[in-house]
Amino acid sequence: MPRSLDDIKAPIARELQAFEKRFRDTLRSPVALMDRITYYIVKRKGKQMRPMFVFFAAKACGEINDNSYVAASLIEILHTASLVHDDVVDESYERRGFFSINALWKNKIAVLVGDYFLSKGLLIALKHKQYRILEITSNAVQALSEGELLQIEKARRLDIDEAIYFDVIRQKTASLIAAACEAGAASTTQDEPTLQLMHDFGEKIGIAFQIRDDLFDFGTDKVGKPLGIDIKEKKMTLPLIHALNQASGSDRRRIIRTIKKYSDKPEKVAEVIKFVHAGEGIPYAEAAMHRYRDEAFELLHQLPHSAARDGLEELVNYVVDRKY
Repeated sequence: MPRSLDDIKAPIARELQAFEKRFRDTLRSPVALMDRITYYIVKRKGKQMRPMFVFFAAKACGEINDNSYVAASLIEILHTASLVHDDVVDESYERRGFFSINALWKNKIAVLVGDYFLSKGLLIALKHKQYRILEITSNAVQALSEGELLQIEKARRLDIDEAIYFDVIRQKTASLIAAACEAGAASTTQDEPTLQLMHDFGEKIGIAFQIRDDLFDFGTDKVGKPLGIDIKEKKMTLPLIHALNQASGSDRRRIIRTIKKYSDKPEKVAEVIKFVHAGEGIPYAEAAMHRYRDEAFELLHQLPHSAARDGLEELVNYVVDRKY
């Protein structure tokens, strides 16, 4: 039976608990409205997988120290800022079963809150003179923005092939997990080959993470997002891309036209989901996800064996096997 996330995080539970307090303290503001909103955000925190990657990476490459907490705080702050801004961009009014910031306080305040988080991230790194960690995370934020814009650009014509798909998710999703692993390592070692190894490891896990998320769109499990939401938002995911590549020219044109014009109709979304299943899009994407996981393990096993390395391996398996 797969281990629960609580079991996996046990070796770094003390560090995560201390991190939570530091994270809350970092976000305090003398402006009452900002303080109220940040309290709401912290209260509904997610699984905290990115801070887990930071601490496990730090421990696998050295000894956790104050800089490791800076790295974890910076990664989580930037991740939170990106989610707040994403909800505005996507006009989404719910996240993890709660109202989004823009749903409760409107877009203008949500954008300003995201900006506040970004500035807090910069300041915490500068305050502790962690310039390398700041560089790592700033590169990730740049990649996030470019990946989002690339996806928007290509979504207009639905002309995303596999190469572009992987380029988008490498920037949009994998860049922040890569930054978490690299920043965690950078908090305990200055060895450049090790930092590059941890970046590449995190990138492969980030890609596997996104493919798993894409697969939820076509499954039957109750997950953290509604079935078919990617289709409704006209996002080209790996299962859909593969099914389109296997289809005849007429079927391909029909499905693309359906997504472009009728993605707001549940019966049409169901038609696309059925098409993807018939086109073997699900097993194809699952095989790609497992391939990236295996490549990540090959990198990880270049590090000396340790409890922290085992923790990273278990966390990776959780990412790939998760049901939501």
